[in-house]
Amino acid sequence: MNSSSISATEFKERLANLTILDIRTPYEIEDFDVGGLQIPLDELLLSVASIAHLKDKEIIIVCYSGLQSEIARKILAKKGFQHMRNLEGGLEAYLSL
Repeated sequence: MNSSSISATEFKERLANLTILDIRTPYEIEDFDVGGLQIPLDELLLSVASIAHLKDKEIIIVCYSGLQSEIARKILAKKGFQHMRNLEGGLEAYLSL
C-alpha cells in the first residue's frame, strides 16, 4: 500500500472516523450507501469549490472498483488537495471482507 491509497481492511477499521467522498452516481449509491459526501465523478470539477474547506483533511475517495476514484484523486490533487487516498479495489473489495 502507498500513501495515495487505503486498503479495504483499514477502511473498514476506520470507517466511523473518515471523511469519505463517494464519486459513484446516485443510481449506484442506491445499491449500497457508504455515507459521506456524494459527488459523481462527472460533476467533480464543477463541485471543487463546495469541498475546498476539506483541502487539508484526509479524504478517502470511493467508487465501486477503485478505478474512477483514482481518477478523482488525481483531479483533486491538481486542484491543491493534499491528503486524499483511493480505496484500493473500491467498495467491491470492502464488501468482500
